[in-house]
Amino acid sequence: MENVSTATSLSAGRCLLRERATVLPPTARPPPGRQPSRSQAGRTASRLVLSVSGGQTNPNMLLRSRRTLELVLSQKKAFLLFFLVGGLVRSLAHPELSPRLCSVRGWAPLCTCSILLAATRETKRWAMGGAEEGPLVAANGHANGAAVEEKLDELRRRLGKADGDPLRIVGVGAGAWGSVFCALLQDAYGHLRDRVHVRIWRRPGRAVDRATAEHLFEVINSREDVLRRLIRRCAYLKYVEARLGDRTLYADEILKDGFCLNMIDTPLCPLKVVTNLQEAVWDADIVINGLPSTETRDVFGEIGRYWKERITAPIIISLAKGIEASLDPLPRIITPTQMINNATGVPLENILYLGGPNIASEIYNKEYANARICGADKWRKPLAKFLRQPHFIVWDNSDLITHEVMGGLKNVYAIGAGMVAALTNESATSKSVYFALCTSEMIYITHLLEEEPEKLAGPLLADTYVTLLKGRNAWYGQKLAKGELTLEMGDSIKGKGTIQGVSAVDAFYELLSQDSLSVMHPEANKSVAPVEMCPILKALYKILIKRLEYSFIGYYIEIPCFVKTATYPIAALICYCIYPTIVRQSTYFFLFICVSRELPPDSILQAIRDETMYDPRERIEMAKSHSLYRPSILGQPRDAKA
Repeated sequence: MENVSTATSLSAGRCLLRERATVLPPTARPPPGRQPSRSQAGRTASRLVLSVSGGQTNPNMLLRSRRTLELVLSQKKAFLLFFLVGGLVRSLAHPELSPRLCSVRGWAPLCTCSILLAATRETKRWAMGGAEEGPLVAANGHANGAAVEEKLDELRRRLGKADGDPLRIVGVGAGAWGSVFCALLQDAYGHLRDRVHVRIWRRPGRAVDRATAEHLFEVINSREDVLRRLIRRCAYLKYVEARLGDRTLYADEILKDGFCLNMIDTPLCPLKVVTNLQEAVWDADIVINGLPSTETRDVFGEIGRYWKERITAPIIISLAKGIEASLDPLPRIITPTQMINNATGVPLENILYLGGPNIASEIYNKEYANARICGADKWRKPLAKFLRQPHFIVWDNSDLITHEVMGGLKNVYAIGAGMVAALTNESATSKSVYFALCTSEMIYITHLLEEEPEKLAGPLLADTYVTLLKGRNAWYGQKLAKGELTLEMGDSIKGKGTIQGVSAVDAFYELLSQDSLSVMHPEANKSVAPVEMCPILKALYKILIKRLEYSFIGYYIEIPCFVKTATYPIAALICYCIYPTIVRQSTYFFLFICVSRELPPDSILQAIRDETMYDPRERIEMAKSHSLYRPSILGQPRDAKA
């Protein structure tokens, strides 16, 4: 058995020596046919330790316990010296104990020593959770490591950050896009720990149900890189226990390991998660708003209380796509950036909007994508440069409010697209008809919002296209049409988050139904509310918001005078209270019954099949030929220019 063990050690030593032979300096190699002396072997061994110390090995094979690991990490040099001296003494002073060991020039113990050195370096990274990489490794991980540091340093200078004071980036809200955005920044800049900190806030206490835990376990085991990462972080066991039903996982807990509850199938990098809102944002330099528009006002109202004592205002980048409608004193749109401005007092020049087209999971998987950051000149160009990555191109634009509104508008029509796709069995023809009609309505609406609406054509249509293809709003419309979801479930869906198109339908309908925004109907030659020119928007409002369709049925009933109070006492009493004269003198009256029914999703097909609907081109021509621009909708003065 001892010979077998020795032979195994010799084989491993020879392989390692062959692998590292080219690294040895010429003076360290013995001449051919000559055996080196013991002193030469010792000097060569010293060089060999340096040459093979960069080898990678599995730390779990050498260090089995956490206590041993901590001891090795704290006393690494002492352990190496002990093994080095002990191995040399054993091989050189007692050759009779292992004669075959000396036949390979006493190098085998040194190979063991070098393996231990590599193991301690690897296990140190393992003990830190795998999230920390040295500057050299990080630079090698990026094709343009120097450019990354340059972009970060430039933004730090603009923010006036001193050496030793890291740039603090905080994500507020951990939906799919908010989590991915923070993960992109962590991947790009997380290795520069002394210069930037990235963390994300989400509410605590959201439990992961058993079915999701089982699916998450399958995702982990299907990804070798994720599995190894969790084992290194000593985090794998809790997912096993959750799979067996012996433990409850929480959304903030799994997010630390890189799993967003709304996007389980796409593991992210580990993130620093904070569940206390005040702790997360009080000293933040850049805040990423990843909240739905329906929650933005309340959460940033709370944040505003924490920022009352701040001297300098932070930068806020909003990812929210949705709007609210305000009808008093004039009908106008309120966007998430305006909500943040009102709630926190942060000046609008420090609040920016970043919009797509993009799908969160595809962006993190490094599919080519681009986005547009909109806002004041002061920050949009530096931030566009800071956020830009090889697979994620960020442009900049000064038109903040209009791009925000367009981000909410496309969600409205995406729900209808999902309904049409499901109801027509994915008919390409029917979907193309819907696309033509909905885009003509969107163009009509943009003429109300912009004096030069053609500037919005590219971003709006691109964002609409990707949302109709794969967005959560289109998915929601499909599920409604198939009966797999109901309106009673609300617009917050497990595994998907908030369906922002629902609230946007309500806001746009309420806004465009105001008589004060009336436009001239081309055929009736009278003023009508703009919503009358948008039949698809009207249909979506009836399906999603109004829900019930009312109809009245009238019955002509004869009541003989001598039995009118005896046979029909209730009907006679009601009629007597309302029309006492008629009841006394007549034996007939009308009974009206109000009948209500829920409007089914297939009514969207009736809207696009309506023969009285305008040709899409006619609607666009109508928008161009009439003066539709209403600057007050975006809260701008009458003489505002686009």
